[in-house]
Amino acid sequence: MKRIVIIGGVAGGMSAATRARRLDPEASIVVLERSGYVSYANCGLPYYVGGVISEQSDLLLQTPDSLHRRFRLDVRVSTEVIGIDGQAQLVMVRDRLDGTEYSLPYDYLILSPGAQPILPTLPGIDRALTLRTIEDVTRIADAVAGAPRHAVVIGGGFIGIETAENLIHRGIPTTVVEAADQVLTPLDPEMAVPVAAELRRHGIDLRLGVALAEVNDTGVVLTDGTSIDADLVIVAIGVRPDVTLAKAAGVTVGARGGIAVDAIGRTSDARIYAIGDAAEKADALDGDAVLVPLANIANRQGRMVADHIMGRPVRHIPTIGTAIVKVFDLVVAVTGWNERRLHAAHMEPVIIHSHPGSHAGYYPGAESMMLKLCIDPQTQLILGAQGVGTEGVDKRIDVIATAMRCGLTAPGLADLELAYAPPFGSAKDPVNMLGYMADNMLSGLTISAQWYELQDLLDQGYGLVDVRTPGEFAAGSISGAVNIPVDEIRERMTEFADNPVLVFCQVGQRGHTATTLLRELGVPAVNLDGGYKTWLNSPAAFSADRALPGS
Repeated sequence: MKRIVIIGGVAGGMSAATRARRLDPEASIVVLERSGYVSYANCGLPYYVGGVISEQSDLLLQTPDSLHRRFRLDVRVSTEVIGIDGQAQLVMVRDRLDGTEYSLPYDYLILSPGAQPILPTLPGIDRALTLRTIEDVTRIADAVAGAPRHAVVIGGGFIGIETAENLIHRGIPTTVVEAADQVLTPLDPEMAVPVAAELRRHGIDLRLGVALAEVNDTGVVLTDGTSIDADLVIVAIGVRPDVTLAKAAGVTVGARGGIAVDAIGRTSDARIYAIGDAAEKADALDGDAVLVPLANIANRQGRMVADHIMGRPVRHIPTIGTAIVKVFDLVVAVTGWNERRLHAAHMEPVIIHSHPGSHAGYYPGAESMMLKLCIDPQTQLILGAQGVGTEGVDKRIDVIATAMRCGLTAPGLADLELAYAPPFGSAKDPVNMLGYMADNMLSGLTISAQWYELQDLLDQGYGLVDVRTPGEFAAGSISGAVNIPVDEIRERMTEFADNPVLVFCQVGQRGHTATTLLRELGVPAVNLDGGYKTWLNSPAAFSADRALPGS
């Protein structure tokens, strides 16, 4: 009979336990969980704070009793592992309720302790709360019930933004403090601007480019000297792998700070596996170790490790890093690498921006979204994608993530047969359109420039031509642009000098048409990728003089 001990009873650990039981009805399977709860929905915690999920019990997917009834699992909560003897294959345990200590033998040990919230070493930091466990959310819910006059959330990442949104739902004025110069750093800057605007539109006081310096009795002090009064302070600046037990067991901790594992989840001790947020993953793009604290990856790893223990063949799947977050009325999703990370790795991707509708424009209710695709110019493979919008973002990023997993090239997106009817999409789905755009770019039919290249091209002597309608031009354009609508280009060719021109429209489509036409007529033309709408969301727009209506 196999003896399996699992440390950690949330996503990865419980997936491993239940999968192992399905494969072996006789194995001894003991799950040790330090907190008082197992198998709960971490990702739902912010929504309990906001009252969107009204009952705490709705977060509890299983209990020790229900797991024993269904799977005959021995699940022990409020149980802390205080030591691991890898040579003797023993786990030393302490009951946190009565202090009893004992040891458990194992044939296989699975480490799934998760990650711990990062708390900076700052004055008064013990006054701040974190959001990671059921116990954490209970403390925050109790604080919210006391009707705080103001809350401060430190961190503008996924959890920080979700927490801030839900505090606003509770009617609590909230400030978000983010040390970076944008929220949601997995996004590139031009994709993050509309997210910041959405936060501010719903009343969040957003402080970017400044960090926490101190928590005191009245609130917080920031690194720029600003003081903010707050009855509730929540720190959400990220998590780090909990490797305490791994070190105790003598297994290797990797360069990224997580438990180092091989392709099937084994640590440097062949009898010990590691899964979930505590374990390093292999990045699908470069194969390097990476930390990706996502529940779906933890669940997949738990199943894989159980299969391997039970002698079944397993697949090594590197991680792409697909994630999504709700920001009030916006949906924000990412997969793969962003452009900033690619440039940092000395890669020069082909970039495409688009602003399609969520479904056919002639059917009522279509909403605009913003999509970005990063492509390897040599292999034409998709390196990453981002999406921001109100509807339809999730399924487009999911399709792209699937294409990446299957090794589909960017032009191959045009060939996907996606479900179409006017209420749901377009005959040329936004994903298909990215494929067509990629083909134009990679084949050299279209030459484009990014928003951050605009000033350099102007400095090189490029003319700037707005090919939208006079009405659109009057409503606002890029300073210095000349308005020559795309439908008038042939008649106004004498207005184009010998110098090259950078053309743009609202979202890039008419700019593409104008660019190809001008090049056919002998004018060196470049299209501004994503058009005026992408430029308007970029940091460049905030440092430039915008031409306003009537100017």
